[in-house]
Amino acid sequence: MNLAAIHADDVTHVDVSAGGGASGKKVKTCVGFLIANYHSEDRAQFIMTPYVHPTEQLVVEIYVRDLKRSKAFYLQLGFDLLSEKERFVMLAWEDHRLFLEERNDISFPANFSQANVRIMVSDVDEFWKRVVEMKARVTNPIADRAYGLRDFTIADPDGFGLRFGSWLSRISE
Repeated sequence: MNLAAIHADDVTHVDVSAGGGASGKKVKTCVGFLIANYHSEDRAQFIMTPYVHPTEQLVVEIYVRDLKRSKAFYLQLGFDLLSEKERFVMLAWEDHRLFLEERNDISFPANFSQANVRIMVSDVDEFWKRVVEMKARVTNPIADRAYGLRDFTIADPDGFGLRFGSWLSRISE
């Protein structure tokens, strides 16, 4: 087996011949990927190389109508404020980022959330009490779910869903 570990920033094709000979078989690479473990079945395994820390990947950015109101809502839930600019706020939950951007140039969906972010907590019932006290809009009340969580979903001031949950197995322990 020929092990090729070639970063693809500068390469568009890599020769994957066994034994170092010229087989003429080339595999097209993509920027930011590695080719690893070439198999005799004429296929290479593509593995993504880390570019940033995992907490910086797949960060959700939510468009809001009133940045001040939304920031206060998220801080009341327990998010940390990392930075604030004129129309942009960077929040964190256990080092994971959540961005808020004030946008007055777009319309917002009416009565339902198109997506939600799951936030795992050690005691979902305590968070349920908090959102009830906040009078947050509940879109799915607290309950034990067949998928193994006790959870609930609320909507932020602009309708984006936040699902708080705890594993049922950890609740019963």
